[in-house]
Amino acid sequence: MALDTDDRQDLRYQDVPTTTLADLLGRAQVMDIGIRPLWAGSARVAGPAFTVKCPPGDNLMLHAAIYRAEPGAVIVAESGDLDYALAGGNVCAVAQRRGVTAFVLDGLIRDVAEAREAGFPVFARGAIPIPGSKAALGEHGTQVRCGGVLVGPGDIVVADEEGVVVVPAARREEILAAARTRLAKEAAETLDDWEAAHRAKIEQALAAVGFEG
Repeated sequence: MALDTDDRQDLRYQDVPTTTLADLLGRAQVMDIGIRPLWAGSARVAGPAFTVKCPPGDNLMLHAAIYRAEPGAVIVAESGDLDYALAGGNVCAVAQRRGVTAFVLDGLIRDVAEAREAGFPVFARGAIPIPGSKAALGEHGTQVRCGGVLVGPGDIVVADEEGVVVVPAARREEILAAARTRLAKEAAETLDDWEAAHRAKIEQALAAVGFEG
């Protein structure tokens, strides 16, 4: 299944570090440090959120999501469950084969080695070897809370080794333009330029708080 125009545009965010987005969007759009990459060396990922809400102890809706999310989507799940895994190696493998970009889960997975070997990016709270049940009805396509951030369907999720940032869908063009402007400015700036500006800023801040020395 081909990506539509908006989804292809979302791939532009792969070139934008989460640090740049965090500077532009502020703390409210940055997931807490518990949502982290579960294997080292994962490349930055970006894509529109396919949102999932799973009741604690149950992973049915996440498993269903891998067959419903469009290629290029980042599946974002609210669970809050630290006793059972939301997914394992085969679920990650099928999601990857169907074109899902990554999992961002407020919960746990198992079979981390299999995800690592396949190169499928998973950002979550950790791992546990026991799976959840598949008996409870949750939700797809509604607003969820993941890592303390409200995520709506279609919001742009960008994740790398620094963390996970959510760009509201309504602001994706605005934020992308601002990020590119900032990155271009940084690329044109030498370390000497940065140091001079930084020192002046620090000295001004010190003077403002009455520091002498």
